[in-house]
Amino acid sequence: MERRGWLRGALATVLGPLVAGRPGAARAQVKDMKGIEALQKNWRALLANDAKVAAPGEPLKLSTQEWRKRLSPAAYNVLREEGTERAGTSPLNQEKREGVFTCAGCDLPLFTSAMKFESGTGWPSFFTTIPGAFRTKTDYKLVWPRTEYGCVRCGGHHGHVFDDGPPPTGQRWCNNGVALKFIPKTKSA
Repeated sequence: MERRGWLRGALATVLGPLVAGRPGAARAQVKDMKGIEALQKNWRALLANDAKVAAPGEPLKLSTQEWRKRLSPAAYNVLREEGTERAGTSPLNQEKREGVFTCAGCDLPLFTSAMKFESGTGWPSFFTTIPGAFRTKTDYKLVWPRTEYGCVRCGGHHGHVFDDGPPPTGQRWCNNGVALKFIPKTKSA
């Protein structure tokens, strides 16, 4: 079973670029970089009125024991140990409501639903981010260099950014769903 999950993830990594940039893959109809800038600037419009979220200037440093209490084992593995969840396992991959995706570790807003698109990889994917949400570094774990990104507030690992996303950014921020929380703009009845 574990081998099948690894194989599915490896195939998604290889095949993802073939489907990620396909026309019409983006949910939001953003035609140019001015549209991207407007999405980034106005992200709070998709935040629920009563939502409590963190600010990037409030660092969160916890002990290993505190992180283990705060996070599920799967979230701990991804956020604190740079693990990867199995492709296709996150319910957030199917999330279609309006709202904001925050860090599961510290509640920092990272993406909005308008930034999400269906990449076909099995992980929630976004073509841009809320500005200032992430720090990046080069990762050589699969031999070739990849850009890894993590939460600027708590340092939690979220995923990798690739250059095979939809226009106009061409980016695919491939995120582990277990590293995210979703706050819908309006609560379901």
